[in-house]
Amino acid sequence: MDAAFGATAALATQQDADPFRKGEFVVYPAHGVGKVDRVGSEKIAGHWLNLIHISFAENRMTLRIPVAQARAAGLRKLASPEALAEVLVILRGRPRVRRLMWARRAQEYLAKINSGALRALAEVVRDLHSGGDGSDSSSSQRTLFDLAMDRLAAEFAAFSGIEKAEATSQLTQVLAERLTVTKTTASDTVDDNIG
Repeated sequence: MDAAFGATAALATQQDADPFRKGEFVVYPAHGVGKVDRVGSEKIAGHWLNLIHISFAENRMTLRIPVAQARAAGLRKLASPEALAEVLVILRGRPRVRRLMWARRAQEYLAKINSGALRALAEVVRDLHSGGDGSDSSSSQRTLFDLAMDRLAAEFAAFSGIEKAEATSQLTQVLAERLTVTKTTASDTVDDNIG
């Protein structure tokens, strides 16, 4: 049993030893998509720490996080193609309407946004997307929608190698297609009931 535990521990250590590499894009839950500038040892307060330096070009910020704490802090690599395809399915889905007070829903949406989970971001974007012109949403709803869309588009852009504006446009088009299908289905139902 000790041998099996030792082999598992050695595997886990070897796998986590260098999970992030210089030049690759990563997602940090509180700040979105950043780029790994370097991974290496640095002396801080008399102690040597193995750190990951991540730059967030959009807000000109650099984050240093210990390699040993990276996973616990929620740092992850960009999503897989399958996860991105699932996001598009979620965006095309029907919004989930909750009957809670807005303050409670806003807290839940913000928690989902700050979780860094791609699926949670897609759900927030889907649920907070208004009719297209923003007329039926409050200021706080639009703010949360914009934050979630910004994070989602940043990951799509980094994965696809396109500008974030183009990714935002593509995601908005997916949401608009959902509205078109919903309106068409509703008018077909009305026509069937009349005829």
